Amino acid sequence: MTTFDISQIVLYLTVLLVLIKPVGSYMALAFADTPNSVNRVGGKVERLLYRLAGVHADDQMSWKRYAIAMLVFNLLGALAVYVLQRTQQWLPANPQHFGALTPDLAMNTAISFITNTNWQAYGGENTMSYLTQMLGLAVQNFLSAATGMAVLLAVIRGFTRRSANSVGNFWVDMTRSTLYVLVPFSLLIALLLTSQGVVQNFKPYVNVPVVQTTTYANPVMDAAGNPVKDASGNPETKTAQLTTQTLPMGPAASQVAIKMLGTNGGGFFNANSAHPYENPTPFSNFVEMLAIFLIPGGLCYTFGSMVGDRRQGWAILATMLLIFVPLAYAAIGAEQVGNPALHGLAVDQQASALQAGGNMEGKETRFGIAASGLFATITTAASCGAVNSMHDSMTPLGGLVPMWLIQLGEVIFGGVGSGLYGMLAFAVVAVFIAGLMVGRTPEYLGKKIEAHEMKMASLAVLVPCVLVVICTAIAVMTPAGVASVGNPGAHSFSEILYAVSSASNNNGSAFGGLSANTPFWNILLGMCMYLSRFLLAIAMLAMAGSLAAKRHVPPSAGTLPTHTPLFVTLLACVVIVVGALTFLPALALGPIAEFLMSVR
Repeated sequence: MTTFDISQIVLYLTVLLVLIKPVGSYMALAFADTPNSVNRVGGKVERLLYRLAGVHADDQMSWKRYAIAMLVFNLLGALAVYVLQRTQQWLPANPQHFGALTPDLAMNTAISFITNTNWQAYGGENTMSYLTQMLGLAVQNFLSAATGMAVLLAVIRGFTRRSANSVGNFWVDMTRSTLYVLVPFSLLIALLLTSQGVVQNFKPYVNVPVVQTTTYANPVMDAAGNPVKDASGNPETKTAQLTTQTLPMGPAASQVAIKMLGTNGGGFFNANSAHPYENPTPFSNFVEMLAIFLIPGGLCYTFGSMVGDRRQGWAILATMLLIFVPLAYAAIGAEQVGNPALHGLAVDQQASALQAGGNMEGKETRFGIAASGLFATITTAASCGAVNSMHDSMTPLGGLVPMWLIQLGEVIFGGVGSGLYGMLAFAVVAVFIAGLMVGRTPEYLGKKIEAHEMKMASLAVLVPCVLVVICTAIAVMTPAGVASVGNPGAHSFSEILYAVSSASNNNGSAFGGLSANTPFWNILLGMCMYLSRFLLAIAMLAMAGSLAAKRHVPPSAGTLPTHTPLFVTLLACVVIVVGALTFLPALALGPIAEFLMSVR
């Protein structure tokens, strides 16, 4: 790795760490029930929203009521997005006259956006109308992110409340997350992106003449749209010329801003942040990478402030960085080395020369290897899923890093809210293990961790793992599953494993090469996305309800300090060991096997 590559990582982390404290302090004020400078400014709007919705802000919910409100709200959101996709051909703001989506694709997309996954089995610029993008998908980008933050707030109250039978009010938490955090931050990011050239308009697509006419062979189709074949059985073609190019338009900047801030992922356009209309410059690329980690990182500080010990938040953040930094270095380093199979090959000197400077396949030249590898690591450490390069074109070890980051449970920063409450589940497991070592009932943040809490934390940790393993096995054993694979061998298994891992951990990025818009894949991945998101959230809410009912236990000589380097190391080891033990056999069949074949 070059000095320039290292400097990009250092610059990114420096800016991120500088922003974490002010952003985290602001969010702590936004979520506080006591009057402060933040809610004094937006309090009138907040109270107006409660009156319009008939919400009583002081109505406290048990964890079961909180969970039911969350599930019903998101199910209604999924229904709204589904109906919008199925009827968009009759609705306004559809200048390209796109038709309705198929039922299985509409279902998959609706689940994808309410679960903060944003898995996209379609091309945005040739599938979705402007109205569907704005009223359906962009709205869910806000609401799914706010749902994750709301569940996190309930979990934090589980640690801070004593002998209580409530964990807060779901509607208040959703309102504050959206009004005070997501909307103003998104407006700022959108303005920065439009200044760099990200499109934001409602124009129809524009046809422009190309700089150089291109001649190509165009397949001949019959009246039914099937390829016409000659006497030898080969497809017939006719010579055609490309003289114009269609430039997609639309309100992209507003959706790109929230997809990054809310760690939603996906893209207004099919190529995501590799598209020049979504991510035109190195500065916009830096802003988008920063936006992905900004709220998850700031929430660590918010957590420390809300539990009354900021050291706890810094310890969680340190654990995330302890895992993230080496993996980012590994991904970028693997791409800089390039594919070992192409180095020094006398049979293909051109390919060997192309790989001498590193693996640029699937990457944008305006970003280069370092910014592409860093983006890939960030977007899979968070549950974002937006990409600025094609992960399918990464080297075997370079592609292993983002895949394994997803499989670790999306807790290394992770999704907005969901990443931190997922890491707190691992923290509960870590203190329980430490308690077993010394023969003492474990404690975390003044609450005893007993059988019920351990069961819920284990459920939250293991649900995504179980879904990945079982659903990958189903896919590789089912003809409909393997029929969508375009590459043979170990790489095809990597594509399937990555897709199921991405859906089951609510990431949404794709390895590529897998034709996922089929009824089989739409249903399978839709099920993975829904179960992973809501089973995990319900488990954490159940744990929060149990913790809130407990009394506070003062620390004693036998209490394990959870803000020290020792605990940071223990927590990181627990996260890594769970990921390694669960997925090493599968990784050995995919990217590791592919790497070994390349160095024969």
